[in-house]
Amino acid sequence: MTVKRTELTSVEAKRIGVMAPKMNIRIDVNSNVSQIYLTEEDTARIEFRFMATYTGLGSVGIEGRITFTGEAKELYEKWTETGNMPEKAAQEIHGAIMKSCMPVAVLLSREVQLPPPMPMPPINIKGKKKKFQPSSGMEVA
Repeated sequence: MTVKRTELTSVEAKRIGVMAPKMNIRIDVNSNVSQIYLTEEDTARIEFRFMATYTGLGSVGIEGRITFTGEAKELYEKWTETGNMPEKAAQEIHGAIMKSCMPVAVLLSREVQLPPPMPMPPINIKGKKKKFQPSSGMEVA
């Protein structure tokens, strides 16, 4: 099973509220598969929607499609019967959606002055700073 191609078909960013200087913001990020089509015996087209919702402030939405190869027939049959995907395929597909959409969502959120839809890594600076000590000789590469 392989995600062969990811294509974004629609992007949208909205800001509806005003952000206070010190405000706790709840950001919900999710991806949904809306439809799966069998295009060939071993190829499926998967339509998806990625959504980052900023409660009371706005949203970033991205739609697209994925070309999936491998066990596409099994994926399509399980989807049409139960509305679910096999666990391994679902993990790979949702991972591909996040990899494709998260960088775009970060850029779009910046354009409408919303925080990025993912937490920033914490920065901890511990200990004393080391003093700069010039080297005694010439550096040769």
